[in-house]
Amino acid sequence: MKKYRIHVQGMTCTGCEEHVAMALESIGAANIEASFRRNEATFDLPDDVAIETAQKAINEAKYQSGDAEVIESHDALGDEGDYDFLIIGSGGAAFSAAIQAVEHGVKVAIIERGTVGGTCVNVGCVPSKTLMRAGEINHLAKNNPFLGLTTSAGTVDLAELVKQKNELVTEMREQKYEHLIGEYGFELIRGEAKFVNEKTIEVSGRKLTAKRFLIATGASPSIPDIPGLKDANYLTSTSLLDLKELPKRLAVIGSGYIALELGQLFHNLGSEVTLLQRSPRLLKEYDPEISESVTKAVTEQGMNLITGVTYEHVEDNGDLKQIHISVNGEKKVIEAEQLLIATGRKPNTEALNLRAANVIIGSKGEIVVDDFLKTSNPWIYAAGDVTMGPQFVYVAAYEGRIASDNAVGGLEKKVNLESVPGVMFTSPAVATVGLTEEQATAKGYEVKTSILPLDSVPRALVNRETTGVFKLVADSKSLKVLGVHIVAENAGDVIYAATLAVKFGLTVEDLHDTLAPYLTIVEGLKLVTLTFNKDVSKLSCCAG
Repeated sequence: MKKYRIHVQGMTCTGCEEHVAMALESIGAANIEASFRRNEATFDLPDDVAIETAQKAINEAKYQSGDAEVIESHDALGDEGDYDFLIIGSGGAAFSAAIQAVEHGVKVAIIERGTVGGTCVNVGCVPSKTLMRAGEINHLAKNNPFLGLTTSAGTVDLAELVKQKNELVTEMREQKYEHLIGEYGFELIRGEAKFVNEKTIEVSGRKLTAKRFLIATGASPSIPDIPGLKDANYLTSTSLLDLKELPKRLAVIGSGYIALELGQLFHNLGSEVTLLQRSPRLLKEYDPEISESVTKAVTEQGMNLITGVTYEHVEDNGDLKQIHISVNGEKKVIEAEQLLIATGRKPNTEALNLRAANVIIGSKGEIVVDDFLKTSNPWIYAAGDVTMGPQFVYVAAYEGRIASDNAVGGLEKKVNLESVPGVMFTSPAVATVGLTEEQATAKGYEVKTSILPLDSVPRALVNRETTGVFKLVADSKSLKVLGVHIVAENAGDVIYAATLAVKFGLTVEDLHDTLAPYLTIVEGLKLVTLTFNKDVSKLSCCAG
């Protein structure tokens, strides 16, 4: 096989990309990547198939093939190395990279020092979201909003909930990670990896070499420097999800998505929850309207929120944790049976001995990569949370695939994170994509915004859950959608439609002219476009 890049004119959409790919596949090409944005296609071609055959196939598909060039082939990796591709870590980025590397026909191994599967399936997304669903059900049973409907909830058996959670985690880890090792035929090496030099690592005393490496070791909870904290037997997001007894009171230091999700989880299960944060407002990096809606929801639901906190010290006092704080100069003591630290995450790079590999790290210990996910060492790539980009498993998986294509597939793909959706699975949920109003203004856009209170969305009225908002940020000249920000039930499902709008440059008129099903939360995405020039409260149902 040889790998080629060929210029292609006439592609205007993803459908065109599929047509070009089909044409190339018909003549025996493999690992085809067509891009209408870059006006090119890259692919592997058997040595006995001339490049002119590929150019002819593209022309016959009604596109115009241009110049072709040979790019790095598999042989260009060189002859040295026990493996073609060694991947350190076994989470979303690592498995995505390994599977993609197998498609390129190279010898792959994953190195894991602990449990296979990484953060998401073991201690992050999966366990937290299944327990959060249990909390929502418990909360609704005690607090349903409908007159004439009597519901109630009994005592929460946290140990039984955690047991069921662990069974789900084990099942998903086996299906989505462990079983795939044999399915795709790459190797799993157990042990701690550290670099010996630029092309060699040591695992449990065994030295291994490779032609290319990928570091995908993820991140772990970051602990702030508060006097007394290290001796206070605090909880992190990992240990909190394994509690067997429900604390009467839970204090949470932090104000990001982990703090809010897990704080609300234990509030819904029956704990008295106090959220503590340094900043003067919740979710300070979000648009103010989003912050205000979440603050209103948190307080309406009965959680205690204290902002503008300065932490003095933390101490154990019998069965209680005491958090000594000051707010606006006034000293206070918050007492709780359990204390959760949710102040962000740090990259897992300390054990890797990256200096020996000539890999540059940033101020937070993150691995510095370029647009192709290559580190300062040309043989080493990095992907996922260890680079401290957007902390989402789907971003990690996307980057793992890109890194694999570039490292062993000979491609030169750039990472594009301009339209990454983010979801906070609180109730109501928070979902965003694209630019905030402040970010858009900083980038030089003349901005026009539209804000729709959730009580203007019929589905929210029907559900009797009207705390929330839709906000749309657009370029005032072209009305191109730059960002969408939502606080609402099922916001995480709605945001995918908004992501498509941002990614493909749709305008306010495009959304306005697209039918949205009535009595869905996603209808809010259409209604928020109407508020640019109409009073939505004066429109009839379904009116556009």
